[in-house]
Amino acid sequence: MSGKRDYYDVLGVSKSASAEEIKKAYRKLALKYHPDKNPDDASAEDKFKEAAEAYEILSNADKKQRYDQFGHAGMGGAGGGGGFSGGGMSMDDIFSQFGDIFGGGGNPFESFFGGGGGGGGRNSNVGSNIRIKLKLSLEDLRSGVEKKIKLKQMVAAPGLKTSTCTTCQGRGVVRKVSNTFLGQMATTSSCPKCNGSGQMVTGRPAGANPDGLIYKDQELKIKVPAGVADGMQLSMQGQGNAAPGGLGPNGDLLVLIEEVQHDSFIRDGKNVLYNLNISFSDAALGNSVQVPTLDGKVKIKIEPGTQPGKILRLKGKGFPDLNGYGTGDQLIYLGVYIPEKVSSEEKKILEKLRNSENFEAKEVRTDRSFFDKLRSFFE
Repeated sequence: MSGKRDYYDVLGVSKSASAEEIKKAYRKLALKYHPDKNPDDASAEDKFKEAAEAYEILSNADKKQRYDQFGHAGMGGAGGGGGFSGGGMSMDDIFSQFGDIFGGGGNPFESFFGGGGGGGGRNSNVGSNIRIKLKLSLEDLRSGVEKKIKLKQMVAAPGLKTSTCTTCQGRGVVRKVSNTFLGQMATTSSCPKCNGSGQMVTGRPAGANPDGLIYKDQELKIKVPAGVADGMQLSMQGQGNAAPGGLGPNGDLLVLIEEVQHDSFIRDGKNVLYNLNISFSDAALGNSVQVPTLDGKVKIKIEPGTQPGKILRLKGKGFPDLNGYGTGDQLIYLGVYIPEKVSSEEKKILEKLRNSENFEAKEVRTDRSFFDKLRSFFE
């Protein structure tokens, strides 16, 4: 799992924040941790870069959509955080890419003093998230699927009564002016009474909880894209519980993907692993045999003299990359089946072969990969 912080938490905004709110939040952090204000402060530089990384994703509509759905798991490779993901973006890169964030005319610090409006409030009255598990087969994970689910969602109770907040007069924010040695400084923040919604619950109907919400059965369609993996979490924005009193955006529906164990295959990243036992005769003489894939059966050729442990590859029979970087393969690990019991006639044949020079065991060079396989067997 990724050790990165959630990009929304980094900037201090909600998932429903507008592009302008995201820009303002980044500008505030960038000014706070700017290298010129924090010379020789490594921690400030790290926070400056972290904020720039979050802004680079959330200010791009396509990347933001992918991040909202898959989190950091969807940001791999060039489809994600660009130079950030590999740690390759320097301070010069940040200034060249986001330098206009400090622009707009005038001194970037002047808005903090002399009566300028700082901070800005937002509606922090947000519904809670709903978390569910969705079990899917390897076939569904490979091709993508749309599933209907039923869940209980909290919604505003019919007949709920609200009125304008008397503290902020419906604006959702309160303004405070402080006197400093540099002059007056004005700040705005979310109203503490209504949490920035501008409204208050004044009457709850019977059966509603203290927040004026009730449970309602809902049916939703979840579209799972091809290539998702066990443990990934899909996010459906706004499909969670209603905010207290219905006075704010809904929470999200978080869907944890759970892979159902397959009878024949094991998934390894983008590849599919399959064990195939062939007979001694097929290994020695060669043959054509059918093997299952996630698309159906295909015929493969066993070359004469095939040794146990050989791996065959079926190109493109694995999983598509979630970020669009190709498709994996099916890897077939060949074993040779040795019968546990043989008839007297078979035993005579084998005794003759035992004495044949061609059937004497030959020395095989043991490489490191053999020990890796052996070690993994006992782990």
